[in-house]
Amino acid sequence: MQLLRTGDNGPAVAEVRSALREFGLLPELAPGDGATDDHYDGSVEQAVRAFQQGRGLITDGIVGPATYRALREARWRLGDRMLALMLSAPMAGDDVFALQERLLELGFDTGRPAGVFDAQTERALRGFQREFGLNQDGICGPATLRALRQLGRKVTGGRPALLREQERVRTAGPRLRGKRIIIDPGHGGPDRGVTVDRVAESDLMWDLARRLEGRMAATGMEALLSRGEHSCPPEAERAAFANAAGADMLLSLHTDANRGMHAQGLATFHFGTADGSTSTVGEALAGLIHRELVARTRMLDCGIQPRTWEMLRLTRMPAVRIEVGYLTNLGDRRKLLDPVFRDIVAEGILVAVKRLYLLGQDDQPTGTFTFQDVLARELARAAGSSATTQ
Repeated sequence: MQLLRTGDNGPAVAEVRSALREFGLLPELAPGDGATDDHYDGSVEQAVRAFQQGRGLITDGIVGPATYRALREARWRLGDRMLALMLSAPMAGDDVFALQERLLELGFDTGRPAGVFDAQTERALRGFQREFGLNQDGICGPATLRALRQLGRKVTGGRPALLREQERVRTAGPRLRGKRIIIDPGHGGPDRGVTVDRVAESDLMWDLARRLEGRMAATGMEALLSRGEHSCPPEAERAAFANAAGADMLLSLHTDANRGMHAQGLATFHFGTADGSTSTVGEALAGLIHRELVARTRMLDCGIQPRTWEMLRLTRMPAVRIEVGYLTNLGDRRKLLDPVFRDIVAEGILVAVKRLYLLGQDDQPTGTFTFQDVLARELARAAGSSATTQ
């Protein structure tokens, strides 16, 4: 679709205005004020910014594919339509999110609620239907909806999906060996991402991904790349690959850009929505990575932020997107062009992953844990396990 911004006109703008009014973000047109319902003016831009901020999107006041998708999905309420698994075009919307939350409250595992009706949601729905004597068709129709609304909450003490995420990390143990990590170098192929002075984001992130892959392999982890050197699968396809691989986590590597040459620094992102739905482990991992990299690189701290981008939203495991500097900033670009700097970033990410599984035990201060320390600990644990089994 075309990008919609201030000054645009047409039926697409009228659709956006209608949705914003429905959400209470845009008032009705007053008679005689001269405005038209198909014009994208300053009031529409401000309403779009408010909507984007509330949905965990980039707050730029422009309606692109992600914002348009979110506007469309936000209009659905549970009961507006029948919900079912559609493999070619999965159903998505706030009604799916509400269904997932309700099933989780009743003790049926849909995974982290993300508003997309997937196979795990269907399994949870069929489980509910089976337990409560309903037709086990995996479709949320009138009878299933009535049953969902009549029953009280079974799970208490926190959001079930978040508790399950935390428990999986706890039971995984501190060893890195055997853990499966998806490394996602941003862009690729004809999509070179941010490009400044013939320096391309896709090339730098591919190099960083390979450095990180090598270090992870040395510790016994199974590191898989989400793309080839000259390919660029869409984010939904990369997320599907990670889900199919049964990965323990996904790390997406990017650099940023800004019209102003003074914008600089490092930011990390995890899945999170305005209503508090989040990936607890993803947020913890983002924090660990962020603190390690800020301490090691001395880059400007641009914070840890929740987002609903497809890569973070569609993955079933904790996922973190790392924006390593701005290629449009001379200082950040010089750092990124230095192979030694990229080694430092790779080491910091690996150490942060190790810290996640240590759960605060036998840890060291931020920025002091090294790749050699990680290797030594992995070898010591492996030797201890061998001695125990003999």
